[in-house]
Amino acid sequence: MSSPRLLKHPHDPNLTVAAEEFFFPDVRTTVNLFAIHTRSVGRDWSYPPHEHPQYEINIVLAGEQIMVVDGRSFIQRQGDLILLRPGIVHSSRSNGEGFTYFCMHFDIDDKLFLSLLSRLEQVLFPADGTVAKQMGPALGKLLGLSALEDKGIDGDSVAKRMRIQSAVFELFATLWEAVSSEAAHLPGRGYVQAELAHQIASRLQGRVNQPYRQAGSLEKQDGIEGISSELGISVSHCNRVFRSVFGVSPRVYLSELVLHEAKLLLADPQWSVQQIADLLGYGDIAHFSRQFKRWSGQSPTSYRKNIALESSPE
Repeated sequence: MSSPRLLKHPHDPNLTVAAEEFFFPDVRTTVNLFAIHTRSVGRDWSYPPHEHPQYEINIVLAGEQIMVVDGRSFIQRQGDLILLRPGIVHSSRSNGEGFTYFCMHFDIDDKLFLSLLSRLEQVLFPADGTVAKQMGPALGKLLGLSALEDKGIDGDSVAKRMRIQSAVFELFATLWEAVSSEAAHLPGRGYVQAELAHQIASRLQGRVNQPYRQAGSLEKQDGIEGISSELGISVSHCNRVFRSVFGVSPRVYLSELVLHEAKLLLADPQWSVQQIADLLGYGDIAHFSRQFKRWSGQSPTSYRKNIALESSPE
């Protein structure tokens, strides 16, 4: 692979910027996992009706289970997957013989993912169906982690917890891909709005992550107006849809992204405040300083000094 071609920064000839770059999207998703386990039970086993505030994924690994969900009875056979929404009353029992199952409870703050799951009316996904088949390899990776303790890896180690998170995110990715196609025909304006809002957020992140931009581009709200034009929607519709999903306007969200980027740059002493103002698209250092102080309550210079004091050894 050839090395990236470098360009001089338009405002500072001492700076160079790669002509070709790819920025991965920022990842700010929080996932909480509860009671992940496999269990083998006998023919007389049962679990009483209950509910919980998390989603549940339940898969039979061997044998058969009878799951009663909101008054409806399902026979769950080997490889069948059941997906339960929060607050749904359910119970389970053996179907005449013992069986083995995998169970995981989770909550996630990704609004687009939640919007998709909330639209699903289907509870049981059969083993020979698209969803269960696509999730098979990722599930196998997660189940394989139970063997790590046999290899001398501490079950509560940081390494194992990281591997569990990695496997779960892979499981969610395949769940998303499989369920998206299943849910595409379902009505649901909320899902469409959430997807559009996340497209707007992704483009806002891209605006901030550009290697350099025209002076004053962020000040002129180029991000919001340009994104609205790209998506073929009005600025007012862009604002309305974005606020309905994220709870703030695109302008406020963009300001938070710029503030975060500014703080990262200020923590690196190789960048002067003038260079940072240029990199973030501000026309002059004074405007950037005023904006930063309005956002954070202190000037860029004061913030940099405080960061240096906090990181210096006592």
